[in-house]
Amino acid sequence: MSGASIEEEIQHADIAVDPKDQAAYELARMRHSAAHLMAEAIQELYPDVKFAIGPAIENGFYYDIDLPKSLTPDNLAEIENLMARHREAAEPFEVKEVSREEALRIFGDNPYKVELIQGFTEGESITTYQQGDFLDLCRGPHVADTSQIGAFKLQSVAGAYWRGDEHRPMLQRIYGTAWPTQAELDDYLHKLEEAQRRDHRKLGRDLDLFSVSEEIGPGLILWHPKGALVRFLVEQFEQNEQLARGYNIVYTPHIASEKIYKASGHLETYRENMYSPMSIEEVDYYLKPMNCPGHIMIYKNDVHSYRELPIRYAELGTVYRYERSGTLHGMLRVRGFTQDDAHIFCTPEQVVDEAAGVIELAIFFANIFGYEFKAYLATRPEKFIGDDEVWDKAERELKAALEKHNLPFEVDAGGGAFYGPKIDIKWVDALGREWTGPTIQADFNLPERFDVNYIGEDGERHRAVMIHRTLLGSMERFVGGLIEHYAGAFPVWLAPVQAVIIPITDDQKAFAEEVRSALEARGLRAEIDSSRDRMQAKIRNAQLQKVPYMLVIGKREVEASAVAVRLRSGEDLGAMPVSEFADMAASVAGSRSLELKP
Repeated sequence: MSGASIEEEIQHADIAVDPKDQAAYELARMRHSAAHLMAEAIQELYPDVKFAIGPAIENGFYYDIDLPKSLTPDNLAEIENLMARHREAAEPFEVKEVSREEALRIFGDNPYKVELIQGFTEGESITTYQQGDFLDLCRGPHVADTSQIGAFKLQSVAGAYWRGDEHRPMLQRIYGTAWPTQAELDDYLHKLEEAQRRDHRKLGRDLDLFSVSEEIGPGLILWHPKGALVRFLVEQFEQNEQLARGYNIVYTPHIASEKIYKASGHLETYRENMYSPMSIEEVDYYLKPMNCPGHIMIYKNDVHSYRELPIRYAELGTVYRYERSGTLHGMLRVRGFTQDDAHIFCTPEQVVDEAAGVIELAIFFANIFGYEFKAYLATRPEKFIGDDEVWDKAERELKAALEKHNLPFEVDAGGGAFYGPKIDIKWVDALGREWTGPTIQADFNLPERFDVNYIGEDGERHRAVMIHRTLLGSMERFVGGLIEHYAGAFPVWLAPVQAVIIPITDDQKAFAEEVRSALEARGLRAEIDSSRDRMQAKIRNAQLQKVPYMLVIGKREVEASAVAVRLRSGEDLGAMPVSEFADMAASVAGSRSLELKP
């Protein structure tokens, strides 16, 4: 395909990138070539292997293979070494167009390639690529030769069903990463190590925050006391902010009859994400996947004047959505979660200001929790309800709200909900990763379906607009994200235990109790380590538990009514009177500072 434009190459390629992003295209092409380089090495080591597919993916590549032998990390190192030798040989990638019959002849002993070939439409171009002794069915494109493949590393082997179908053969999927330079590869691997250190599943276990029980069921979180306290503090802070900004707190049931979900369109467009119904008095009831229908019913319980609008309902509502077992991931992907849902009922003229108000609140929360953020405008998806004209209007309204804050944003084409477009604000954490954060959806469709009205200044009924809004989203996902963002070291106001009091000997225990009482009187959470461990071991244990402050008490501290203050970072602040420490810690906690000192 030499001489073709990038757009033309991508149109017929096995790699999926934005045609306008040349850098991303070149990186994906190199990674796709690395997948073939890996396959060449595998074929040389294991001649009986059968190859399935091997695409470029974000940050790397993989290849699915059918091989009787189960590969180990040692095997990956051997494959990687052979890849390096073939890279240095500068083997050219040679493309050849073949007929369907020739393709079936070449790959006739490989059922996976045969299935792919049979899936091509009549007259569709079929190409093969070869480097060295490795020949593959592939649309390409590839780099000119293997020497143009940058620095790479094979990472892991996992199981993967052919074409993602659990009823098809299980294959081995070998993952690798590839970067233009060794420095970029080293930086990426360092970030991976840091991500593993911050993994909320490991920290959740080490810090005793949460667990998942097979007896309860996968994807359902058990909040332990320390994790539940973090969640409570987050929720309490958010609820108080909402009340101060004119929201009304409501609650709705965990189940509802099929009537409401037929009316809302959930059974029509969202059924695959809902659990099977339970029959009650010959009526089907569903675990609620969303809170919005209940909020609509609360609004409709009375007649509302334009003078009352906007009306803002907020609920920490637990919802249930079906996720396949293979997609569940600690607190980040679950089947039952509590979402900080809110719905704003307003006039069409109020949409821009209300959406802008939510954006302002979202920015406030990003600053409180120490997140950078990015904004996206998600537009009409393939499956939607309502008229195109209504959707266009809603998209214009949300765009105007973003522009009111001069907030840069990207368009997420087709990323809207089935009932309306939305603004997605993604938190950017300490490792530069994006997390789902606030969403704002302007909905002109559900008010139409449910006949949601208000009495206008003219005394007539007018259709209300409904804005769906979350700020932190799922409490499970948000707290899981916080654990990784802070690497388990919560700021003082969120730390389950804010100070550990460490008496050096039993002689200081009585004073330690006095210190704890003094701190608790100031609203601080403190514990005494009265174990028989040595002082340094107690300090180390508190550091491992990410406790912000360690207060060491010896004979001199008792005599001076003081504590020797150490921070979890290892910094020694020296001795200070108990009241002085209490003032400092209470000030830091009260300001919700991300630092340990004022």
